Parts: sequence; structure tokens; C-alpha cells
Amino acid sequence: MTSTQQVRDTIPLTLADLQCARARIAAAVLATPLWLNDPLSREFAVPIHFKLENLQPTGSFKLRGATHKIDRLLAAGAAPRGVIAASAGNHAQGVARAALVKGLAATVVMPVAAPLTKIEACRGLAAEVILAGANLEEAKLVAERLAGERGLAFVHPYDDWEIIAGQASVGLEIIEALPSATLVVVPLGGGGLIAGVALAIKLQRPDVRIVGVQTDSVAPFRRFLDDGSLETVSLAAHTIADGIKVKAPGVLTRRVIARYVDAIVTVDDNAIAEAMVCLLERTRTIGEGAGVVALAALLKGKVVPQPDDRVVVVVSGGNADMTLVGRSIDYGLASSGRLMSVAVRVADSPGRLAALLGVVAEHGMNVRHVEHRRGELHVPVGMTEIIMQIETRDFAHQGELLDHFAGQGLDARNLIAAAV
Repeated sequence: MTSTQQVRDTIPLTLADLQCARARIAAAVLATPLWLNDPLSREFAVPIHFKLENLQPTGSFKLRGATHKIDRLLAAGAAPRGVIAASAGNHAQGVARAALVKGLAATVVMPVAAPLTKIEACRGLAAEVILAGANLEEAKLVAERLAGERGLAFVHPYDDWEIIAGQASVGLEIIEALPSATLVVVPLGGGGLIAGVALAIKLQRPDVRIVGVQTDSVAPFRRFLDDGSLETVSLAAHTIADGIKVKAPGVLTRRVIARYVDAIVTVDDNAIAEAMVCLLERTRTIGEGAGVVALAALLKGKVVPQPDDRVVVVVSGGNADMTLVGRSIDYGLASSGRLMSVAVRVADSPGRLAALLGVVAEHGMNVRHVEHRRGELHVPVGMTEIIMQIETRDFAHQGELLDHFAGQGLDARNLIAAAV
């Protein structure tokens, strides 16, 4: 038996299985909209659709798989004392809500650094929240131990055929809403979502291209489709896409990815921040870091549509930490040329600030914040450095202001551009 045959033979889910799973969870999850985005479609000269899983009741696609798994546990009489899960947040919320609906007790183990919004969301769904471990893998070990000690059913976040079957409903909805889709871009962490989506679509339309997206700093699948290897993830790796910060991808999900995923690309946190801003402006909905990586890949040219493509970008979740949203929006604005911080040295005399603000106004810009610096070693005696945070249209607009200052013989620097 060839390796390809082995991969195919060890995937037990059929299209009928996926359709049955979708029917089981239909009353508990939202069939999320597939929105055609006109501005992006014009920019890329092909139709670009958003699959908005951030609109789920728990803010993420994870509700689908959790609901299906708990339904199957109950059907088998396998969860009399309740369920337990390990998660950075979204899977925990999915399990908590699915259990609450079914009248089951739920316990969720989350890494100690899990976002407060996700912790409180789980508690609001009547789940017992245990903070343990520095990462998802350590939290999972604690959850598995507690499952044995308390007699609870462990609900894996991705490496379970029933979880994958539940997530596959995303792909079934995509093909139902857009039968002509040719390219589907999906966030990739442990692999549960992309495995389900790929199965649901490829079993009906083998010609559709499926692309997974990870972050540059946490990309165990980076070379997987090339040589089958997994990249070791550093314990110190950082990304704002905490929902896909998975060190150990699934064994089952790898079988599906090897067979049905066409490409895997990565994006950095800067691109993710820009994508958060783009999604907010284009759909008036919030996407968390992990939720917008597919959009980031499109915006940064990591995924390039062909002239006849009809593209679906899966937005997998919107449970963003509000403090991170604010910082990400500012960074996204700065990295796309819509926010600058310019330092200008002028004589320390009356009227200088008013003159600078007048120049900014003449260029159609808005000043957010102004700061004076005097008496510092880098500012000569008799001079003052005025730092203005300014809202602009783009980098060309910023260049116009800097050119004007240079023409006036002023020492002006764009501090944000230097940092970015």
C-alpha cells in the first residue's frame, strides 16, 4: 500500500458523515453569512467573500466542533459527570456553551496568560475555569489528568474526528452559498478547522484550492506539504494570534491536511494587525489575531488569486482582547501609512507650535496628540522638539508633509516610520 493510499484509507469521514454532523448541530450554531466585499473585490479584480465565523454565539467556529462532540458523547452515554477541555479561549467557550445547552457540567483549563475576556466569557457560561500551564500543551496535560481524577470526558480542541466533522459544517455552508468558489483561505493552528473545511469542500469539488495560514513565529506546518516534516516551535515564540499558537498539531488533522490542503503560508504580526483594521472597516465586525490571518495572507500577497478565481476568506473568530484591539488598530494604521508620529525641532519661541499645526491643517491632516521636549541632551539649548501624532491618508500623504518641513529647513523625522 502506498503512503498516499494509507493517508486516504485512514480518514474515516465521508460526505454523508459531515452532512449528518451538520444536521445534528444546526439548532445550536449559526449558519454564518458569506459576504461579498466590494472594495476588496475591486482591488483584487476577483470576487472576495468573507465567511464570518466571528458572528457565532461564542464568537468563533469552535462552537461547531464542541457541539457535535458533546452530542456524540451524550448519545454514547459517555459524559455522565460532565466534560473538560483545554484551550486558550475559543474552544473553551465552545465547550462551555455546548455543555450548558445540554445541561452538562463543564470545566475548562486555560493557560495562565489567557486573555481575560475569554476567561470571563467561560465563567459567564457557567464553566469552572482553571488557570494552569504556560501554554496550551501544558494546560492540556492538566486537563487530561483532571479528566481521569474526576471521571470527566475530555474534549480535544482539534484532534478528534467528531470535532473535525463539526468544523466541516463551515465548508458545507461555503459550497452551498457559493458553489462556484475556487479558492478558500483558512486559518491554521492545530488543524481542526482546515481539516473539516478541506474535507467538506474537496469531497464535492476536488478542484477548489485550499490554503492554510499560520503565523511566522508559530508555524509547525511550514514545510509539512513539502517534505512531511513539522517545525519545532520555540517556547518563547510570541504572536498576537494566540488562538493558533499551537506547538503540537493534531495527528488526525495531519492526515487530512496531507491529502486535501494545497498550500500553507505564513504571515507576521504586523500583517495581522493591518488585517484586523481592514476587517473592522470593511465589515464593521471585529476579528481576533488568529481569526484574520487568512485575510492578512491575501492583503500581503502570500495568497495570490488567479484572474478567474472566486475567493473565500474564512474569518475564524472575533474574541479579541479589547486592549490588544486598540494597540493593533494603531499599529495597523501606522503600518499602512494612516498614522504618523513626526518630531520637529524649532526655536523655543512663541507661535512656533501654532505655525506647525497650521501646516498640518493645510495638508488636510488631523492631529491626535502633541508633546514638547526641552532640556534633553538631544535637543540643543534654545530649541524645542515638538512631537505630533497625526492621522494621514497614506505614506504619500505623509511624504508631502515631510517634504514641506524639509523645504522650510526644519529638522523633521517620522518616528513611526523609523520603528516600522
